[in-house]
Amino acid sequence: MDPQRRICDYESSDYRTDFWEGQGRQYEDLAERIALRRLLPPAGRCLLDIGAGFGRLAEFYAGYQRVVLLDYSRTLLRQAQARLGRDDRLKYVAASFYEMPFADGAFDAAMMIRVMHHVEDVPALLGQMAHVLAGDGSYVLEFASKRNLKAILRYLLRRQRWSPFDPTPYEFTEMNYDFHPTWMRERLVEAKFHVKHQLTVSHFRLPLFKRLIPARILAAADGLCQPTGQWWQLTPSVFLLCIADKPKGAPHPDSLFRCPACGCQDLQESAAAIGCPACGRRWPVEDGIYDFKSSLPG
Repeated sequence: MDPQRRICDYESSDYRTDFWEGQGRQYEDLAERIALRRLLPPAGRCLLDIGAGFGRLAEFYAGYQRVVLLDYSRTLLRQAQARLGRDDRLKYVAASFYEMPFADGAFDAAMMIRVMHHVEDVPALLGQMAHVLAGDGSYVLEFASKRNLKAILRYLLRRQRWSPFDPTPYEFTEMNYDFHPTWMRERLVEAKFHVKHQLTVSHFRLPLFKRLIPARILAAADGLCQPTGQWWQLTPSVFLLCIADKPKGAPHPDSLFRCPACGCQDLQESAAAIGCPACGRRWPVEDGIYDFKSSLPG
């Protein structure tokens, strides 16, 4: 992996309780689930959840024959494992999304929610997505939009210096980025994705609304507004359904994994490790978690 490319690491963090549970984000959680139900195919062969964390969105796994939870944090994957169990249908993988250890066309669907704002090199990430998705595969992507109504008003009132109309990604704090919707769509086209649908989410992400209106009512109202994302995007969160523009009908790979170092797709798996016969690298399998973050000595 490029040593200059930074990764946001939630290892040993309390993300689940520090950000979600008991933190007043029930409205955002419900609104995001409404958008996902609209965009993600309800069933399929193999689903990849990038940045799966503690398995917050596990309800969307039910219709898939195999589900891979990918996260850079082993801590969060252990939390997901504790919630969801060690079902043979579920695979827990610790790896960088810049070096995904998966075979070409391994997945017919993927989702990536509340992760893109941590991506420093978007084209590199999208290149990986184009590789691991099968032809005509569905990729549901959420990103934080810099061209939202609040940012526009603040800019016009001269309460912020950066322009929400500038297409350049804006790093508002270390390893946290806002993206212009047009810029993001252009990067997806470059990576051979077709944007089929787009929804705007979190229309009412204001403390006053969240304090006065029950979360379920606010989320239901948000759901009514989400389809307007086809025409304009003025919310802090945008959801896209992207289709991989590559030939469909190719045979499914025999193996889920490939070597992230040399690309070999004939890895050898044991109870303790998974190894590459081509380059000799080996990665540990510990308590049901495939750890591709660092290789074992030969």
